[in-house]
Amino acid sequence: MPEMPEVETVRKTLAALTLNKKIKHVTVWYPNIIDGDSHDFAQKVKGKTILKIDRYAKFLLIRLSDNYTIVSHLRMEGKYHLVKNSTPKDKHDHVEFSFSDGTSLRYNDVRKFGRMQLVITGTERKVTGLSKLGPEALSREFSSDYFIKALKKKKKNIKNTLLDQTVVSGLGNIYVDECLWQAKIHPESLAEKIPALSVKLLHEAINQTIAEAIKFGGTTVHSFLNAAGKTGLYQEHLKVYGHAGQACPRCGEKLKKIKVNGRGTTFCPSCQKEYK
Repeated sequence: MPEMPEVETVRKTLAALTLNKKIKHVTVWYPNIIDGDSHDFAQKVKGKTILKIDRYAKFLLIRLSDNYTIVSHLRMEGKYHLVKNSTPKDKHDHVEFSFSDGTSLRYNDVRKFGRMQLVITGTERKVTGLSKLGPEALSREFSSDYFIKALKKKKKNIKNTLLDQTVVSGLGNIYVDECLWQAKIHPESLAEKIPALSVKLLHEAINQTIAEAIKFGGTTVHSFLNAAGKTGLYQEHLKVYGHAGQACPRCGEKLKKIKVNGRGTTFCPSCQKEYK
């Protein structure tokens, strides 16, 4: 699933390709992608101009004229790509925004898990999935003091806590493993038992890792491509994710992979301390 760095990379490339383009027509080939009535969605979006592309955590916010916003979640394998109107439809293209300049923005999703919802701009934090999210990494709201207090209220393991998006949003499996390794915290540690100093180190690791991953255009492990069709480069800098059985870059111990709440999790059994 694209995480915050990947979605931020999509936002940047998508903005470069679509800003100020007028939507002449909308085609929805797979209505389940749309939250709500797909025909109503297409009619309301028709004639609008793309003014800006924003992002919150893993959600894209496509700002349209007349005070509308498309809230888009890519889920596992959703992608946007710009083509000429005459380009034949790919079998995994599910929504098309045809522009007045002869190009089209198409949403492609092999698994069909992605979703789009049209809302009035400014209401997205109230009427969409964004309402359940905690502050995102790198934001002012995500302070170390906030993080310490939030983890003290969580009785589950730290891996699951970071993945549930209510304490901090934007992290997925890849970056949680990387951040926990950076902070020397075992993924099965109870969140409420982690001492404040270690929580501060984890806070720093989250912000540092996310910022660096954004700089390198995100991580391509399976199928991630940005809106310009290019892969990310951060996979070349991963320390633990995808390296199970290899030597820990810090202590040399063999990295181990286990399941934590059903999620594959790679860590160092020697230098990542478990707090219970």
